[in-house]
Amino acid sequence: MPKTSERAAKLHERGLVLDAHYDLLPLVLEKRRKGRNRVMEQDYLPAFRAGRVDGVVSSLFVSNDHLPEMGLRRTLDMIAALHAEMEESPGLLTLCRSVADIEAAKERGEFAVLLSLEGVDAIGNDLALLRILYELGVRGVGLVWSRRNYAGDGCFFNPVREGRKGGLTDFGVRVVEEAARLGMYVDVSHLNDEGVEDLLSFTDVPVMASHSNCRAIAPSMRNLTDEQIVRLAERGGVLGMNSCSTFVREDPKKNPVGPGELADHALHIKNLVGAKHVMLGFDFCDEMRDPSELAEGRYYDCVKGYEGSAAFTTALLERGFTDDEIAGVLGGNLLDFLRRTIG
Repeated sequence: MPKTSERAAKLHERGLVLDAHYDLLPLVLEKRRKGRNRVMEQDYLPAFRAGRVDGVVSSLFVSNDHLPEMGLRRTLDMIAALHAEMEESPGLLTLCRSVADIEAAKERGEFAVLLSLEGVDAIGNDLALLRILYELGVRGVGLVWSRRNYAGDGCFFNPVREGRKGGLTDFGVRVVEEAARLGMYVDVSHLNDEGVEDLLSFTDVPVMASHSNCRAIAPSMRNLTDEQIVRLAERGGVLGMNSCSTFVREDPKKNPVGPGELADHALHIKNLVGAKHVMLGFDFCDEMRDPSELAEGRYYDCVKGYEGSAAFTTALLERGFTDDEIAGVLGGNLLDFLRRTIG
């Protein structure tokens, strides 16, 4: 009988491995602005290969520094950066707009990149721009980041002084409806409880939480309650397991966390609604964190990058996940969700 770690490595080798959330293009764009090229080939593809990762959903995240005036331009610059990278590294990576594109990329040995908005800040309050972004290849719509926009209110990482919270605005409802019409999926990660409730009331389409864990284990507002998880699962939704320490355990400085603690969230979801609703959504952010923040020990990735992603798979095996269930977590469940949303 092979060791658990060897079984995990083999599952990565023979299956399709996809991560539902990574800030890849924001990172690539910043490096290109400093004069670099072939950034993905040199800085990121080696880690993906080491972890046997076949593709990611790259967020199109716009920081506060670029809002409100530069939201659309920044988003278009990220898409342009991907096309430049594809031209500079032919045959290594490709923009995917459908499940067929993902499967074809896997067959060719190319790394698959899907695009998703992390907040609809790029479109302001102009719904017509959503169609333009769809035509450019964007297939996911995260309604908000951890701030308010024209669509609704986000949930903050930590409590802040603020006025009365809101859910989805009338514009937010129209965004959800237009996304469904176009063939784009909706992502509730970063949306506050009021917004999640509104979304689940206004539509019955499958929705995902690309990088949110379980509030029953870690009481962050960025995580979902058991009731929300059940309601997402009832309509065929999926949840991506987020490696950020504060979303894995309360007070991770006092109680350090690793892949096993993140696997506990996957096990909680499996016991609650079934393993078919679990996927990867690592949201690796250590590269973006200030060294002093990492040293302080509150915010860190509990899975050490894509090179170390098989350690999470090992932890799932240790918790009784079957090979078939893990194949779903690694990529199959996300692929099934995408078949039912973007096609």
